[in-house]
Amino acid sequence: MTVKFIQIVCPVLLAILLAACPKPILKGEPSEGEETQTSQEAAEENPRVAAALQLTDQGRRLLEDRKPDKAIRVLEQAVSLNSTNGQAYYYLSEAWQMKGSTAQAKEFNQLAEIHLKDDSEWMIRVAQQADRIAELEK
Repeated sequence: MTVKFIQIVCPVLLAILLAACPKPILKGEPSEGEETQTSQEAAEENPRVAAALQLTDQGRRLLEDRKPDKAIRVLEQAVSLNSTNGQAYYYLSEAWQMKGSTAQAKEFNQLAEIHLKDDSEWMIRVAQQADRIAELEK
């Protein structure tokens, strides 16, 4: 029971603590020749991004365990910490598909596409997800 309590309470407390931190000043689009920052680099510089990535991974694991309701709660926390976290939107779409809500799944798939457009590997997954959602709508 103690381990389960820690697994549930620690991410929630971390999210609350990080939500109180001031938001960083975001840089504009990178200039020509300037590389974009990877998720890992961003996480190292910004604790909110790091916490969001950890919550996203926790949500992914909950989906693997077929627990979409819990996954949705965790992934929504991830998005609240980092609204540009395309992977969280992707997994939110997966969770809503699992629950049978194609409208919600489609909405989050579109958000994932917006935020993952520069990552070709993720865009393949997003496109495949969109195809699965379209099949469910038929």
